[in-house]
Amino acid sequence: MTSKKVKVQSHGDDAQQMDAKSDSGDDSSGDENPDIYKGDEGITVDFEGRNPIDSDMDGIKQMLGQLFVKAHVDLNELSGMIIGQNYVGSVLKQAYTDDDDEDEDEDMEDPCQIVFGVTTAINLTNKQDQNCVKQLQKMLFEKAEKYATDSVLKLFRDALQSGSKSTALLLNERFVNIPAAVCVPMLENLMVEIDRAKAKGMPYKFDYFIMFVKYYQKAAAGSKAAEVLYSNDEEEYFIKDCLASFDYSVQKETTTALAGNWLEEDEELQPLRKVLLIEANKLPDIVGTIKSLIAAAVNN
Repeated sequence: MTSKKVKVQSHGDDAQQMDAKSDSGDDSSGDENPDIYKGDEGITVDFEGRNPIDSDMDGIKQMLGQLFVKAHVDLNELSGMIIGQNYVGSVLKQAYTDDDDEDEDEDMEDPCQIVFGVTTAINLTNKQDQNCVKQLQKMLFEKAEKYATDSVLKLFRDALQSGSKSTALLLNERFVNIPAAVCVPMLENLMVEIDRAKAKGMPYKFDYFIMFVKYYQKAAAGSKAAEVLYSNDEEEYFIKDCLASFDYSVQKETTTALAGNWLEEDEELQPLRKVLLIEANKLPDIVGTIKSLIAAAVNN
């Protein structure tokens, strides 16, 4: 994998500028403790995508756990699959400089232990015999049968159960408060790696991607309409270009849900998931749109 670095602010405002959403928080009075973090400070951090290795197991599992919260899916097995296909996909880590870095054995322990995100695609079609894939599909169809329309359910069944389509799970997961800017090089690198794998005859020629999107619903209050907040802002643009989708709540699986800025004023929100079915040939255009929007936000 070619590591690609991107300098971002851990509390930058590029993602918030992507779609010009209004700030839902009110200004606070100046009477509070001045040491309380108010979200107006930026911390510049260098991140890079790296090949997943064995020591990333717990970090990847944590990323999956915040997406598939308390779902009956073997996250150890799923994390192992991600590490096992390290030629496609990457984990997001804080960049470090080492003059001997390129000479190091890739299996040696990574000095940057924290996994801040994971971006990859897992072929669900040719891994039907894996327990975690069976569990994931079972969970998906249980939700779809309950919450999706008949036409949407049919599209998901065709993508996953017809035997004539190749479908992958697209993961674009990271810690909250890491801005959308990091997703562009990670997704671009993923597309390059998928193309490279296809050129070698590996099973990465996909018809569809399935993607789980984390979002939160803020209830309407007075004249204020209900508001949707995406954990990863860029995923709104995956939604706009998806072929089909359905939603389900994870309120019962979580004790609380907070807005993504970790501020003193954060409100409790209803946590939900939106499951997307995306035509694979749409991915380059979606990533291109996100890249353009982020570049425009940074330049403004």
